[in-house]
Amino acid sequence: QVQLVESGGGLVQPGGSLRLSCAASGSIFNLNGVGWYRQAAGKERELVARFTNIGTLFYGDSMRGRVTISRDNGKKTVYLQMSSLKPEDTGVYYCNYGNIYGEGTLVTVSS
Repeated sequence: QVQLVESGGGLVQPGGSLRLSCAASGSIFNLNGVGWYRQAAGKERELVARFTNIGTLFYGDSMRGRVTISRDNGKKTVYLQMSSLKPEDTGVYYCNYGNIYGEGTLVTVSS
């Protein structure tokens, strides 16, 4: 059974950077299909970035140009490097695989 555990969230100032990690367990070939979503208070969950089922990259519109998704297959970990963060990037960031989500990690962008 696939399990996803996020880490790396926290408080960061506007303009700052943060790297999130998603540690995966279970059978996920090359971490294909794993991605990141986020949800701000009162808003719907939205895609940030993901690896497609064939391993290519896909970035959502929400943070395009300010995030990079990467992976370490040996560590079974997917990373989300975020930069030029804005207060509106505040929210809970979730790792996802299919219909499975982790518990999320909170990112707060504030001065």
